[in-house]
Amino acid sequence: MKILVTGTAGFIGSNLAQKLVARGDEVVGLDCINDYYDISVKYGRLQRTGIIENLEEGAEIEYNQLLTSSANANYKFIKLNLEDKENMMKLFAEEKFDAVCNLAAQAGVRYSLTNPDAYMDSNIIGFMNILEACRHNGVTNLSYASSSSVYGLNEALPFSTEHSVDHPISLYAASKKSNELMAHTYSHLFGISTTGLRFFTVYGPWGRPDMALFLFVKAALEGRSIDVFNNGEMLRDFTYIDDIVEGVIRVIDNPAKKDKSWNGKDGRVSTSSAPYKIYNIGNNNPVKLMDFITAIENKLGKTIEKNMMPIQPGDVPATFADVTDLVEDLDYKPATPIQLGVDRFVDWYLEFFKVK
Repeated sequence: MKILVTGTAGFIGSNLAQKLVARGDEVVGLDCINDYYDISVKYGRLQRTGIIENLEEGAEIEYNQLLTSSANANYKFIKLNLEDKENMMKLFAEEKFDAVCNLAAQAGVRYSLTNPDAYMDSNIIGFMNILEACRHNGVTNLSYASSSSVYGLNEALPFSTEHSVDHPISLYAASKKSNELMAHTYSHLFGISTTGLRFFTVYGPWGRPDMALFLFVKAALEGRSIDVFNNGEMLRDFTYIDDIVEGVIRVIDNPAKKDKSWNGKDGRVSTSSAPYKIYNIGNNNPVKLMDFITAIENKLGKTIEKNMMPIQPGDVPATFADVTDLVEDLDYKPATPIQLGVDRFVDWYLEFFKVK
């Protein structure tokens, strides 16, 4: 297939693009490369896929120029904003994609408290442009990143795609819930197969610098203390990056279908009479935040000083993914143990940042 993957300077997108190219797909990656977090990590991800080599310090990739990977001719990259509708439409018209996987978004729960406009631009307007580009260019296979954050005030564990997600507690979560509603509309009106993927706390090598694992390891290596929110009483369904990517690839290969048994009276929440589907992709094995920190300490061979803090606005105390549909429909369940995943991240961190 020829696949557009947005967010390929990002954590999940860069890994997904690599796996798709390795199996023989033709991939066009897209990213705006914003400075929400340490841009050196984003450039590092692009370098390892052969998109940029020996970029001079301070230099930037030219906007709206399609670059070909030096490592694989089947992989190209373009720096582009999702909200740039004119150039998005041109890209779709010229490249004629078979499938689109939209992983680009303004990420972060806490950042949305102080920078709400960024979420409207990327996550709402940008996603609208993706839908319109698919509609007008005959793309009928769309998968996209949602988030476990959509469960908001829901306290029923494990989180099921059949639960209500009508009470988000961050603008980030609200934007992801909006994506699911927008996708359903386009599935219903225009027959586009849309699959939303609710990711649960993704971690691993090349991970995001704003996430807990990255922050904790960095602080520990620098001899600083870490802030542990909700006094350590957090429960998170940490999911290793390779498990996430495998789940996404299976979704791309199996576009959503109409649920022939669905009806408007008592139909399931996660399916529809339209070709629409929602999946959780999580480890289905929540871990206490303090146990996660212990795994880091085990790998580093040191105790980390902890500052116990109250829960922050927008955070949920627990996440736990019900992955029944993922297993039944796609014969897949994430399974990487926490200690193994943490060990691999620390090894990558030490190498990438040249820590001795």
